[in-house]
Amino acid sequence: MPGAANTDRVSISDELTARFADLAGPGPIALGVSGGSDSVAMMHVAAHWRSALPEGGPQITVLTVNHRLRAEAAIEAETVRRQAEALGLAHATLVWHGDKPKSGLAAGARAARYDLMTQWCREHGAKRLFIAHTLDDQAETLVMRLARGSGVDGLSAMAPETDLGGVFLVRPFLDVSRAQLKDHLTGLGQSWIDDPSNADEAYERVRIRKALIEFEALGVST
Repeated sequence: MPGAANTDRVSISDELTARFADLAGPGPIALGVSGGSDSVAMMHVAAHWRSALPEGGPQITVLTVNHRLRAEAAIEAETVRRQAEALGLAHATLVWHGDKPKSGLAAGARAARYDLMTQWCREHGAKRLFIAHTLDDQAETLVMRLARGSGVDGLSAMAPETDLGGVFLVRPFLDVSRAQLKDHLTGLGQSWIDDPSNADEAYERVRIRKALIEFEALGVST
């Protein structure tokens, strides 16, 4: 039924917008957007939320980090810039310069990414940096910590807000699945970028992600 499908899309949109609004707060906001489905969905939700506010709401700037690890990264950042500006959002590309670590590359890239984004936020007065971590990311992180032998304290879940030296890392979608965000984008007719590293089993998180999919197929829910 076309009407029911449209109602479902409206319901998902309203739910995601409400989750974003609950954590937005006053003042300028930054969004970490790589171009993947999760972060692109967050960008659309943020634009929708702001458009309904009086006088256009707060300044929202989309931040994309070019780690300079793949030749396609600059093109992907430009794609995100065009998408952001089409939604009426500002955009900045932050580049990870310098030598890259020969081991622990994923961890090094993650640390550099947050350093670049939080530094930008401090320089531009943005107290909140939104990241599109999902329910799937929660499950993957918990399993990774378990695999490393973390105790009970180490197995705590990611928090909706984390203070990174005066910049709050905000995660509005921690109880929303990756599939829900993809459905939201599909309903909008919006594409996203699939990072090939997300299929590379050289990375621990990718191996965990694939294992969790197999568990679900066996009826084991995380």
